[in-house]
Formats: sequence, C-alpha cells, structure tokens
Amino acid sequence: MSSSQSPSPVRRRRVFYIPGYDPFPPRRYRELYRREGRDQARLSGYDLALTPGSASSAFGWHVSARIDGQEVETDIEVLPWSDIVRNSMRTSIAATYVQLLQTAWIYISCGALWRLMRLRKGPVIAALYPVAILLVQALVALALAGGVAWAVGVFGAALEMPTGLRLAGQVLLGAGAAAAVLGAFKARDNRLFAYYLMHDYAHSAALRGQYPPDLETRIAEFTATVRSALADNDSDEVLVVGHSSGAHIGVSVLADLLREGLPEPRPELNFLSLGQVVPMVSFLPRAERLRRDLQEMSEQVGIAWYDVTAPGDGCAFALCDPVAVSGVARPAQRWPVVFSAAFSQSLSPARWQALKRRYFRLHFQYLCAFDAPRDYDYFQITAGPLSLRSRYRMRDHSRSRLSRAVNRYTSVALR
Repeated sequence: MSSSQSPSPVRRRRVFYIPGYDPFPPRRYRELYRREGRDQARLSGYDLALTPGSASSAFGWHVSARIDGQEVETDIEVLPWSDIVRNSMRTSIAATYVQLLQTAWIYISCGALWRLMRLRKGPVIAALYPVAILLVQALVALALAGGVAWAVGVFGAALEMPTGLRLAGQVLLGAGAAAAVLGAFKARDNRLFAYYLMHDYAHSAALRGQYPPDLETRIAEFTATVRSALADNDSDEVLVVGHSSGAHIGVSVLADLLREGLPEPRPELNFLSLGQVVPMVSFLPRAERLRRDLQEMSEQVGIAWYDVTAPGDGCAFALCDPVAVSGVARPAQRWPVVFSAAFSQSLSPARWQALKRRYFRLHFQYLCAFDAPRDYDYFQITAGPLSLRSRYRMRDHSRSRLSRAVNRYTSVALR
C-alpha cells in the first residue's frame, strides 16, 4: 500500500522547487529560504536551521526543524531552468522590439488577451506594462533623434555644409543618439523590468503555447529526478512546489510521471502551486500539451494538488482555478483545491502598506515570512511534520474562486 494513505507524521521529506521565469542562479532561493525561514521561525515560535545539501544535489540545502514538538529533516532541491531563461534573454534591443510586436500580435489575434482580461486585470496589466514602457522608451529615443537631427541640420546649414554631408550627419548622429538612449534604458532595466517581462511573455508565446524543445528536454529531466526520489523510498513525503511559471511546468512534470506510472511502494507525493500564471499559456492555441496535463492532473487520485494565490498579488491569476478557467474541467475534476494566502490579513498593517505597491516583491511573498500566518505558512509546509495532503485535507476552495471557463481553445493533446 502506498504511504500516501498513511496518517503517520512526516519525519523526512524531499522538496523539489521549480522557479518561475528567472535568470538568477538557484542559490538566490537558498538565501531567501534562510532569511525568511529564520524570520518566520522567530515570529511563529519554532526552530528552523539550514545546512548544506548533499553532495549529489548541486542546487539544494538541508533543513532541520522542530515544529509542534516534532523533529523533521528536509532536503530541498531547486530544479533549475535559469540557463534557458538567460538564453532567451540574450537578444538585442532591436530583437526585443520585434518580440514585442510578435507577442502582442499573438495574444491579440487569437483573442487570448480579451479573454484573460475577463479573469483578472492585474496580470493582464502586468503583461501590458512592458509593452507600454518599451513604446515610451522608443518614443523618447525617436524624439531625441529628431532633435539631434534638427540641430545638426541647423548647424550644418550655418556652416554651409554640402547637403549630402549634412544629411549623412543628421542620420548618423540622430541614430546614434537614439541607440544611446535605448541602451541607457536597457542598462537600467533592473529597476523597470520592462525587458525582463517582455522576454518572459515572449518566451511563453513564441510557439503559441507549445513548450520549446529545450524546455521539454528539461521537463523530462525534472520528471526523472522526481521519479528517482520516489524510487529511493527513504522519505515520508516528496513535495513538488511550482512558483509562477514554474507552476505549469510542475503540472507537466507530474502529469508525465503519472503517465509513466508511479512506483510502489513510494512516499506520499504532493504538489503545491504558488502564484500561478497558467492561463497566460493555456489560453494560447497550441497549448494542447499543457491543457491535457491540466485535465489529467485534475482527475487523478495519487497526487494531492493545492493551488495558492492571493488577490494582493497583481502578477498572478488569483483564485482562478487553472483547470476550470482553461476550459478543460470535466465532472471527474477533484484538483486543485484553490485558496488564498490572504496577504492583507497575514501581514501586519504596516508591512502590507509598505509592500502592496511593490508588485514584483509581492509575487514572491508566498516564499516569505508572514507576521500572522493564517492557514498558509510556506516553512511549515516544506519543513513541518504534516504532509501537504494531511495539512489541508479539510480545506475547501476559497469562496472567491473563479471557475467559469472562458478559454476559446480547449483542445488537448492526444494521449
């Protein structure tokens, strides 16, 4: 019998964390876990300590916790695809503007943009933000180029320069000024995030919802890694966590694992999706693979799936059932259970006021400490004595869950 049916507390756990579209190396998440876990342990009155991970895990760390009087040992490993992200971001300024036009055309021409707006306006505004910022930057560059060209023309005429030479100077110096301004904007994108977000949406939309080959290869590698942890059978729980774009990657990893067949005996296997942006991909015409994975994951019984978002996160499709809104829910649907992390109630009024306009920071709040956590505590989930299924076995959907199908494209890949 699978351990998924056992009520025993978790003593040992393996956690596999799948990041979103992030070019930074996995150690960023280790340091985030160390800092925020320390704060949450202090606020909530439990013990949490990090040590280096095993030699076999290049991107992981070990957590020793004492929570509710019980000791738990957890190995956390990041499943990285930051190299794929970095490669997708290695484009010139001109190529980024081409991406802008292509991506906007894809979402507008297939009707996905209008349907996404019927779910939550926050993530759609986040999607339009880089378009607006990049267009403003282009207009500033064009205005400066025009001003430089005019000045060169006036100066050249005063010096009685030949017309051809004057025109060449206007073109070259105007273009140079425009390029310099655009380069300066790009160099400061760590504050504006316009290029970063544009590359993010372009990566998802490039094949109209189909996973790129390099990402498919990485998904197969992630699947093999999780399967190996299940086969080792040395843990009480194997927990997969997908954040942002990592949520739909996690769906596909686990769907592939299910199709291959789960090993028996095995540890309990669970899935936690955080701040998901599934509709940005599943609403595209060629996302049949993802829609099939969503449908199959929603009906299976072997993996408990809980989807946590928050209305305060303007970059996620908060409380949108990713299966239902994508139009692939059937009467047999049992997962995911969709509920809110309740940022505005779990953070102190002062912290909420300080953070509520920091949209990108809030998108990572799921991985951070809360002043007064309600039923969502990332560190108890990943390092505590209850499995995800046991912790939320009585949890129902949040009342504000959105489950109305609005997707135009509902075809699924053939099995």
